[in-house]
Amino acid sequence: MQTLPTHDDVAAAARRLAPHVVHTPLLRSPALDALTGGTILLKAEPLQRTGSFKFRGATNAVLQLSQAQRGAGVVTHSSGNHGQALACAAASAGVAATIFMPSDAPSIKVESTRGWGAAIRPFDRLVADRDKLGADFAAETGATLIPPFEHPHVIAGQGSVAMEMIHDARAMGLSMDTLLVCTGGGGLIAGCALAVEGASPSTKIHSVEPADWDDTARSLAAGSRLQATGGSLLCDALLSKMPGLMTFAINQPRLGIGLSVTDDEVLAAIAFAFLRLKLVVEPGGAVCLAAILAGKLDVRGQIVGCVLSGGNVDPAIFSRALSARI
Repeated sequence: MQTLPTHDDVAAAARRLAPHVVHTPLLRSPALDALTGGTILLKAEPLQRTGSFKFRGATNAVLQLSQAQRGAGVVTHSSGNHGQALACAAASAGVAATIFMPSDAPSIKVESTRGWGAAIRPFDRLVADRDKLGADFAAETGATLIPPFEHPHVIAGQGSVAMEMIHDARAMGLSMDTLLVCTGGGGLIAGCALAVEGASPSTKIHSVEPADWDDTARSLAAGSRLQATGGSLLCDALLSKMPGLMTFAINQPRLGIGLSVTDDEVLAAIAFAFLRLKLVVEPGGAVCLAAILAGKLDVRGQIVGCVLSGGNVDPAIFSRALSARI
């Protein structure tokens, strides 16, 4: 396993990324505060370049490639958001990118990734070993493998989300009691945990996952990495089968209990975000808001950070979410 990143790595990544990423807004909604009894701070990463937080980690990794590595290109596997992010980051740096994507990935994510000039290689997510696909391609071509979460530079880059949240909350005169983070393989929440550890150590952090894909919650409870049981594919961005070795090593001693939400709760959150907050949020990006709206955590009297991690929603799913609530 590679050396684990630290808070200092996250702080350095935030400085490195500042000229390249959007410092997305930290939003408040009086309606949401009134509904929940808490002060909810919403991090609007759908407004990030490529529509998700993934651009942060991918860019931090690409910026640290050597000239030889840039010449050989980069490769990854992704259900969409990391693929788009790496394709964009690579294109900005003049680096070739190859992305292995599940054959059932939302078309909006596939086309966006292709639009950045990346080569797309589809695979069956239920059968193929995605890690092996990328590793074999890297071994054959000399490309640098930049995985979605199991990489120190990626983790450090994702942590810039929390660094911005802490800074912006303080500018409002607030300090987060709790931070909820959407969790798949654990890279975003690992980076955020490291950010919080050094910059806001009193803040408690909870993972939020789709029901039946709550491998992080189950692993935290068991004290060792467990596989997800698997279920609905609605939250396509969060369907990692097991926490990463690196991410779990960071997360296990730093996180509180894990939370999970159902498809109906996620769809309700997507509709709420659009109708009440005027934000387009994808299913995986809406799980933290879903947990708050569904009362999975008592937020009354608390200042709670809520990461809305991405906005690359399939139009059919977006329509499904809205049609049941209009």
